[in-house]
Amino acid sequence: MRHHWLLLGACGWVLLILMFASKFISFRAADDYERVGAQSWTVPGTEVVQPVPVSKPGKLFARPSDQPSAAEWQSVAEKRIERISSVCKNDTFRNLTHVYVSKFVLDRIFVCDKHKILFCQTPKVGNTQWKKVLIVLNGAFPSVEKIPENLVHDHEKNGLPRLSSLTPQEVTHRLNTYFKFFIVRDPFERLISAFKDKFVKNPRFEPWYKHDIAPAIIRKYRKVHRDSDRNAAGLRFEDFVRYLGDADGRRRMDRQFGEHVIHWVTYAELCAPCEIHYSVVGHHETLEQDAPHILKAAGIDQLVSYPAIPPGITRYNRTKVEQYFSGISKRDVRRLYARYQGDFRLFGYPSPGFLLD
Repeated sequence: MRHHWLLLGACGWVLLILMFASKFISFRAADDYERVGAQSWTVPGTEVVQPVPVSKPGKLFARPSDQPSAAEWQSVAEKRIERISSVCKNDTFRNLTHVYVSKFVLDRIFVCDKHKILFCQTPKVGNTQWKKVLIVLNGAFPSVEKIPENLVHDHEKNGLPRLSSLTPQEVTHRLNTYFKFFIVRDPFERLISAFKDKFVKNPRFEPWYKHDIAPAIIRKYRKVHRDSDRNAAGLRFEDFVRYLGDADGRRRMDRQFGEHVIHWVTYAELCAPCEIHYSVVGHHETLEQDAPHILKAAGIDQLVSYPAIPPGITRYNRTKVEQYFSGISKRDVRRLYARYQGDFRLFGYPSPGFLLD
């Protein structure tokens, strides 16, 4: 009998350990999904009208775990475009939503002439996977499995031309006739992802974030209470938030940082959605539902498929957001929101009242 109870106790401990391990692995997988991606591959248009009520993007579909019907998805896609059009017409947010279609914007847009597709890159929302899809469609590689990871972001070698490489007439023609799309996610959660990737994990092939950009932000924005504060290793999230919320100071620093700021500038600055009429805007939170329909809308669903997405990997994580912002003053959070409010409005993300109030 004693052996029986010992055996039961041991089984209980094993179950507890497995439960803890599965949660840890799931958390890490969510962080690493964009960088690594899934390994099995073969590769999100509408018009305007009135304002659309704010609703959580992850709750738009009646059956989150199932694929929506074509009609259901088309209805959601149209409402997203209608919302963008409505917000773009609102002069209250004009300074936050309207940008000049400069070389900076055209540099973000990748071209697939073979299938008449334009994809605007919005870092930290799973763009690596979509770029692999376009690389294969452009014929540079026969399949995504053949694409070396370090080549995806090497724009000199990956066979993905940017819109900025074309003549003004060629640019205009493609903007007017090609299928155009990009992906967004909750603006604050995207900033957390950018901070973790560039200043905490920091890949070895991107040393400038830790060695150049982080020290510059620390020198200007770290609140120093003792000598050791200035020298504490690494950029803190509160330093990052102060930098992003300081409109004048940030602009001066961004000129020094150059194109490295693409990981945290607004979607409006990256893709100019008020100036360029996109066919579809997908949401990271509903990517599992969006991806197949985006491929179909682009006419490439029979040529390539989006990889299977682990359940819950793209779901909005309010707990993580609360943890990162727990030590940030209300003043700094409000300044940060003032900068990204245009993105919240354009794409229907609810105002983070739990952080602002």
